[in-house]
Order: sequence, then structure tokens, then C-alpha cells
Amino acid sequence: RGGADVDHFTFRLAGGSLAEDRIARGLHPMIAQRLDLWRLANFDLARLPTVEDVYLYHCVGRENPADERLVALAEVRDLTPVRDGAGRLTALPEPERLLAACLDGIRRFQVQRPANRRLHANRVLLCVWPLLDVPLDELLSLTRTLAPMTVGLGLEDVVIEARLPAPHDGEPRNMALGFSYQPGEGVTLSVEEPPTEPLPTLDEYAQKVLRARRRGNVYPYELVALLTRAGGTFTEYDLDEDDRLVPVQRPFGANSCGIVVGVVRTITDRHPEGMARVALLGDPTRALGAIAEPESVRIMRALDLAEEMQVPVEWLAVSAGAKISMDSGSENMDWISRVLRRLITFTQARGEVNVIVAGINVGAQPYWNAEATMLLHTRGILVMTPDSAMVLTGKQALDYSGGVSAEDNFGIGGYDRIMGPNGQAQYWAEDLAAACEVLFAHYEHTYVVPGERFPRQAPTTDPVDRDVRPYPHPAANSDFRVVGDIFSTQTNPERKKPFDIRTVMRAVGDQDHPPLERWAAMADAESAVVFDAHVGGWPVLMLGIESRAIPRRGFLPADGPDQWTAGTLFPRSSKKVARALNAASGNRPAVVLANLSGFDGSPESLRNLQLEYGAEIGRAVVNFDGPIVFCVVSRYHGGAFVVFSGTLSDTMEVVAVEGSYASVIGGAPAAATVFARDISKRTDADPRVVELEARLDDVDDDERARLRAELA
Repeated sequence: RGGADVDHFTFRLAGGSLAEDRIARGLHPMIAQRLDLWRLANFDLARLPTVEDVYLYHCVGRENPADERLVALAEVRDLTPVRDGAGRLTALPEPERLLAACLDGIRRFQVQRPANRRLHANRVLLCVWPLLDVPLDELLSLTRTLAPMTVGLGLEDVVIEARLPAPHDGEPRNMALGFSYQPGEGVTLSVEEPPTEPLPTLDEYAQKVLRARRRGNVYPYELVALLTRAGGTFTEYDLDEDDRLVPVQRPFGANSCGIVVGVVRTITDRHPEGMARVALLGDPTRALGAIAEPESVRIMRALDLAEEMQVPVEWLAVSAGAKISMDSGSENMDWISRVLRRLITFTQARGEVNVIVAGINVGAQPYWNAEATMLLHTRGILVMTPDSAMVLTGKQALDYSGGVSAEDNFGIGGYDRIMGPNGQAQYWAEDLAAACEVLFAHYEHTYVVPGERFPRQAPTTDPVDRDVRPYPHPAANSDFRVVGDIFSTQTNPERKKPFDIRTVMRAVGDQDHPPLERWAAMADAESAVVFDAHVGGWPVLMLGIESRAIPRRGFLPADGPDQWTAGTLFPRSSKKVARALNAASGNRPAVVLANLSGFDGSPESLRNLQLEYGAEIGRAVVNFDGPIVFCVVSRYHGGAFVVFSGTLSDTMEVVAVEGSYASVIGGAPAAATVFARDISKRTDADPRVVELEARLDDVDDDERARLRAELA
């Protein structure tokens, strides 16, 4: 009346009298039915202000008042798609408008609360009237482009309830499409029957998951599916009364300390019996993963178990360092030292520990990571994500104590500025799911079944006698179009022209097994390239020396080269080569594709331990347990001749591509230094020189000047 807003109240017969259906307050009963509002029966609802056609509720669990969440609902009446000239889906304007309105309502509510009290497990439900005939892969791709709109809203999922076309021209079916962000996986899609039960309140496990998410971390048991993959198993272990690590049967989330231990088996084509590893998962919900005696004992027992099983350890590490509390003191540092000692003995016995930094690692944990993966003798890898960092002291503590810090923990010990360039982090991954994929790619090249000698041979369709010469060489600023041009006497007769070594390495490796490059971001080490690859189906370490000049980054010292010259090993690239050889020793063969002019001898390189790291290469070759194939593809001379000499290892095979050159020193430097006196003697004894010098005394000044010019 008088243009006033109309509100709705629904009353239902209950116990012989009418009672308001508070769940449907503010909604027409038919809209409430279409939006499945009955699913919120376990919550007390308070409707929040939104734009027209969007319904936003603040839900509080009746049995668990700590369970608070936001639920936004809307109806989609138009599904007209927008496509580009190639027919690709670019937008669904009406659903996107309603989704943005739902998210805007959630955002307005969230910003009114402190950051540590904002709600999680929030949901959006879109009820679609028309038939949803958009292919699901296109819909998922579009949804991923919209994902940034949801950042910081604590959104658990977006559900689209719609009728989908049935296969084989059957009746359309009502289905629920669930779009959710899985920690470490990104946006995923599930297609299920519409739910028939009310939405449950959070149980204890779900509350732990949310508690971890509020801190930007992942609850450890949520990672199990990433490690097992389809068909795999996870057996949790814990200490018994005698402090022995034994299998336990209990629901996820029942761990009693900040470390979860288990044995993971993953089914792969090469390992149908299961690829076994010992897993260590940090629990950020327990004092931010702080370390004391319970955690330390379990870590040591897990290393004992891995040594007994002869399998690798994979450690998804998140820890705030040593536990600091009123009921424990410096004894925690002793327990941390015991773990360090066990890590040292484990890795020196050729044990492998692979670390995924799953969050902020502080204090003791980075030292453990270093002992497990960063030293010259270690075999394990360390993978970082954009959300991870390794710091000795956190930013807040550094600032308080007057130390030098950065804008955040990622500036102190993140991948981009610190751990990637210094080579301590070997791989980068966009999220935890991608990090696990890197780990599995590493295992494809390195995993050895207990009792076997090498990683298993992979099936390959790439012929062993394939000619690499037709392989494209697309490098910029190069005269070569195919790899064969590098070895041609017509296009490269003296083997001095620059080329891209990665292209040659890819040409040599199996074409149906993509290589995995290690230390790709290591600064000042660009002249060495480390691949894990397959040759003839066999996993190998493949080393290459970059054969073109590489511009240097950052400040250029006055006593060093202004670029990384072709075929030259510098201090950090020498360390990279030695580290790679040590990691592959006793595991898989090594293939070295060499265009080597030796080690850089500038003052800068000598100041930066060139002698030490060059000697480490020689030590790595002598100690290498397994076959080494050293192939000269262009030129080979200098000090590198010594550290890669066939006399260093009885299992080294040295070969050369036809037309390659080998010498102790290059021709021009040799002529200018070592053989200068011999060349002068031969020149003076040349009959033409003798004749011209004899005529100098018998001619006038003009003729003498002409003769001297001819002698020069």
C-alpha cells in the first residue's frame, strides 16, 4: 500500500497450530522451494541486505554455535552465452552478474569484521532455470577466469543447480555442479546428484580444516589425496607405548602432535605394486607446527622406518620453529639437534628426503630442510610455492629486535628473490598440487624399487637410432635452423658458432618423456643446464654446458666478465654440475653433452671459490657410482679436460661427434702465450723474412719504410 515494500512470512501447520517457517522468512514459498532453502534447517538464519534477486543469509549452527557461515542464493533466468570469433566461450553475462552480486554481499559483510574473525565455509548457490547446454570443460575454464573475484571471501564452493542434457538424447537431468578451490589444486569441478539432506554443521575435523585455512595453510590430511592419487593408499603411523612407530587405525584428524607420519603407496604404470614412500606432514593447527619432543621423536622414527624400507621420505613442511611455552624450555633445542643428527646420518648413508615447503618455515625447520636437500652430498629436492618461505627469524621478530628484514616473510626467504636465485630451492610450483606433480615427475626419473639397481625403464616409442639432426633449433639470433647445422662442415666448419644447448639436450632425450630441469632459477649458474631425462626409456641425468653468451644480471664487478661466455664454467655453475652428479650417483647414469672451453679464471671467479667448486666436479666424477657418458659436441679444452677426464672413472665412456676439437688450450691463446718463442723462431727463419731483412741495409729511407711495412 502506498508503494511500500512487500515482505513474506510463511506459516505451516505444526502440532495443531500454525508456526512460522523462519527459514523462509523474506522469501516467497515457491522461491524458497526452488532455492532448496530447506537445506539450511540446521542453522538459525538472519537475512542480510543485498541487491534485488540475491538472498544472503548469516547462518549460525544450532548444535554448534561456533559454526558461522554466509550463504548467498540467486536464480538465473538467462543463459545466453558470449563467444569469440573462434567459437570459444568468453562470458555468461547473467550468471556472472548474479555471482558478482552474491560475492559483493559477502564482501560487504566480511569487511565489517576483524581479519581474524571473518567467516569461512561460505557458499553461493545459483539455481538455473534454462537448460544448461554449455560444455562442462568450457564452463570450468570460464570459472577459473572468475576465480580472482572470490579471493579473501572465505568461499568454500559455488554450486550451480541446473538441468543438464542427457547423453544419447535422453531426458535432461537435474544435477549439482560444484566449483570449489581445493588447497594446492586450484578450482575443481564436481558433478553430482542434487543433495537430499540438510547441510550439516561442521564436525571437529572440518573445523580443523577451516582453522588451517584461516591462517593461509593446508590441513595435513587434506594433502593425502594429492600424494596417493587414484588407487593409492595412506597408512598412518604413530608411537606405541614403547615409542616404536607402528601403523594405527583411526579417523583423520586424530593426531596428537604437530607431525603426521604415514606410509604412502601410489600406483603408477611403472609401479603397479605401488610406489612406497614415508610421508611427514606438518600440522599448522597445533601451535603453528612448533617443534618439541613429540614431533622430534616421530621424525626420527620416520627416518628409521624409511631406512629400513629403503624408500624416500617426502616432507610437506610447515613449522614455526622450536616450541616456546611456559611448560618447556631449552630442552626443545636438544630435541631439534637430535633430529639434525639423524638427518645427517640418514643423508650420508644415501637416504633421500624430498621437501615441499608448504607454508612459512621458521628457525629449525629451514635448517632441517637445508640438511636434507641443499648440501653437495644430498639427493633430495626442495620445492617451493608462492605461499611458502624459509626464514631463520620471522619478520615481526626481526623488526622488534632491530634486525634487517624485508616487507614480509616472502621477501626474507621466499622463492623469487632469495631461495630460487641462490639455488637452495630447486623447483618452483604454482601451488601444492603442482608441487606434488613436480615430486612425482622427480620420482619418474629417480624412484628405485627396494632391491633393484636403477629406476625402471619406461616404455618409449622413440627409436634409439633416431637421427637428431632434423630437430628444430629455434633459438633467437642463431644461424642454425636445425640441430644438424651445429655439426655441419658447411654451416659450422670450426665449431665456433653459438648454439642453444637446451635444444640439443631435448633432441637427444626421448621425445615422449619431457625433461625436468633442476635449478632453473639459480642465478649466476646459467652456463650449466641440468636435466632429468630419458634416453632409450632409461632415466638419466643429462648435463649440458651453455654454448652461447648469456647476459649477466644486476651489478657487474670490475674484475669479472661482463657476460657468461659460451662453453665456460663459472663458480656457481660448477657447483651446480657437482651437485647434480652427486645427486645422481648410485641412482641413474649421467650423460654430459660438452662444449667446454674450461673454467673462468677472472679475479671475480677465483674470489668466488672457482677452484673449490671446480675441484668438487672432479671429486663427483671420481666418486660417481654408475655409468657416465661424456660426449664432446663441439669443442673441449682447458681445465675442464682434467675434471672430466676418462681416467677419473672406470665407468666413464668418452665419445665425440665427428668434427669436434679437443686441446689443452685454444689455438689463439696458445699462439700468444705458450708457443710464442717457438713461433718467433720459425718466423725469423722463414726465407722470405731473411731476404727482406737483408735488403733493409742497402736501400734508401723510403724503400726501407716500405720493406718494414711488408715485414709487419
